[in-house]
Formats: sequence, structure tokens, C-alpha cells
Amino acid sequence: MNAEVELAYVSFTISGDNVAPGFWTGYFGVQPDIAVTKGAPIRGAGGTGTAQRRTGVWGLESRLAVRNDQLGPHLQFLQKRLGLPRADLRALVEQAGARMRFFCYWVNESGNRVPVIPCDIQTMAEDQGIAIDIDEYR
Repeated sequence: MNAEVELAYVSFTISGDNVAPGFWTGYFGVQPDIAVTKGAPIRGAGGTGTAQRRTGVWGLESRLAVRNDQLGPHLQFLQKRLGLPRADLRALVEQAGARMRFFCYWVNESGNRVPVIPCDIQTMAEDQGIAIDIDEYR
């Protein structure tokens, strides 16, 4: 495998029909990597201009900020950047009818890499209502 290939990174997203990206940008106090509203036009969608976003999404990722082949440092970066845990986060997301997740990108071409989620991050995510999904590529 090419040494330049990223073997791991993580994104955090809040998604749902009622996600208001501006609210979440202000709430977390960080500029997102993605911020789209349900119904917004999708640029370059066949040139017709009729395609629209199916749901709203606000998200931040670790890809450019963390260079590490393990998930822990990526998750810790996002936890710190987002100021997690937050006492009111779960309730706010539920009120918006949205969901949160950490999406973990994991390359395992060799078949011998085991993704590890640190126990404290796993507990914090469960308490906050954040799903953790690992997408493994072989």
C-alpha cells in the first residue's frame, strides 16, 4: 500500500430533515466541513437544477487535521473541537428530529488491522446519543 494513503479518519455529522446548519455552526463555534439544508439544490446534478438535498447535514471531519492510522486520535480531535460532552446536545438533536454519528473510515487491505474505539469515547458517544459506524475498506 502507498504510504501516502490515509488509513483512518473520522467525521461527525448531525443529519435530519430539520437540521439548520447555521444553528449548529453557532452552537459548536466551529466552521463545518459540510453544511447543507434539506431541499437545497445540488450543484452539478445533471445540469437540470432540479435535484435537491434529501436531508440536512452539518458535519466536521478529522481528515486534514490528524495524521494517524488509528481511530483514537481522530475521535479525540473531534471530541475536543466540538467540546464534547455537552449537557444539552442530545436533547437539542432529538428536538430537531435529527441523528448524530461518528463515521469512521478504516482501510484494512492487509486484513490484520483492528479498529479500536477508546472506551472513554465510546461511553461519551453512547451518553450523548452519537452512533459510531466503522466503514472498513479491504
